[in-house]
Amino acid sequence: MVKELIGISLWSLCVSSGIAQSVTPVKVEVKKVGNRFQLLRDGEPYFVKGAGGSAYPDRIAAYGGNSIRTWGSNDGQKVLDSAQMYGLTVLMGLDVARERHGFNYDDSVAVKKQLEKLRAEVLKYRNHPALLAWGIGNELNLQYKNPKVWNAVNDIAKMIHELDLNHPACTVLAGVNKELVDNIKERCPDIDFLSINTYAGLATLPKAVTTAGWEGAYMVTEWGPTGHWEGLSTAWKSPIEETSSEKAAVYTSRYEVSVETDRDRCLGSYVFLWGQKQERTPTWYGIFTQRGEESEVVDVMQYLWSGTWPKNKAPHLYSLQLDGKKAIDNVYLKPGNDYPILAVVADPDNDKLSYRWELLPEPTQVGEGGDYEAKPMPVQNLISGNTNSGKATLKAPGKEGAYRLFVYVTDGHNNIATANLPFYVKN
Repeated sequence: MVKELIGISLWSLCVSSGIAQSVTPVKVEVKKVGNRFQLLRDGEPYFVKGAGGSAYPDRIAAYGGNSIRTWGSNDGQKVLDSAQMYGLTVLMGLDVARERHGFNYDDSVAVKKQLEKLRAEVLKYRNHPALLAWGIGNELNLQYKNPKVWNAVNDIAKMIHELDLNHPACTVLAGVNKELVDNIKERCPDIDFLSINTYAGLATLPKAVTTAGWEGAYMVTEWGPTGHWEGLSTAWKSPIEETSSEKAAVYTSRYEVSVETDRDRCLGSYVFLWGQKQERTPTWYGIFTQRGEESEVVDVMQYLWSGTWPKNKAPHLYSLQLDGKKAIDNVYLKPGNDYPILAVVADPDNDKLSYRWELLPEPTQVGEGGDYEAKPMPVQNLISGNTNSGKATLKAPGKEGAYRLFVYVTDGHNNIATANLPFYVKN
């Protein structure tokens, strides 16, 4: 740690004095040895055990992780310096405009302007010792039609290779298929490896990569729970979210059958999301709460990264019920009526448990591909009884429509179990 602190102090001094370009970067490269691809950092094999998001870098390091992924270079200096402090590396995202947001890849002037903007970002950060690689764009294939986006990506990759001889470049895809890979192989030959975001598909990703015809190295740059678009839904089309304990099980099984078993091609992965965000719900993708409480998934990541479990584990949630029904039962309630709610939770360390209940209307304004969503305003004063327990009473809202009941169960050691149950109020 002393050596790492000296490193960050030197880098910060160079930045403040305007001589950052003189700092020696750490060389990173992708090499094929026999039939196996490897990421080498300073000449040594480096398998990425990473987290998507720059929150809590100290916890990434403490739990056995080694890298952070960003989606853009905003606060790039801060993220890189923080990573260096904790002995982590950074897959630095370069924010490339998306066709689904209105960018036109037939507009050569706009494409050139974007390239020059990214050139400045590469020049700014290319010599930082914590930099691992460059991630060109995020899910540019989502809802796209113009294949010229890959020509633009290739121009960015060529620019990176001209300016930075020490760090490889990739582009990040939403899933993978043959048509997409064919386009990239034809139009984007200068990337060093492929990066893929996948959720339920992680379990079969090695096969999908092979079927798509990608023969090079790849990295998993987002993976996590079953996505809201690929799991079960209610009759009124509200997606059903796994509980934190169900997520812990699928994170373990999918990681072990894919990332760990395909090390000949897979360079590592970044779990999503090392933090908290609203995306369909405030608990779906973040493995922490907004308060920084850690779910059972964080326990799993410590085990997958380090081979050891934490001394104190998160509570395990077995069931959440409303009116004796579970989420898959299509729960309909009558406005103003009272209904029993029940959460069945146990703590592996026999810690005393505390309960928080929350009622939210289902969001009506939602994004795609991780775009910003606002959390709905909670509906107040409809949960009664002993609310700091697993049993309480819900009074159905008076307004007809879709809602979601949440429970948060904490153990007094910053660990938490979460679950939610969608329901519909109907006359």
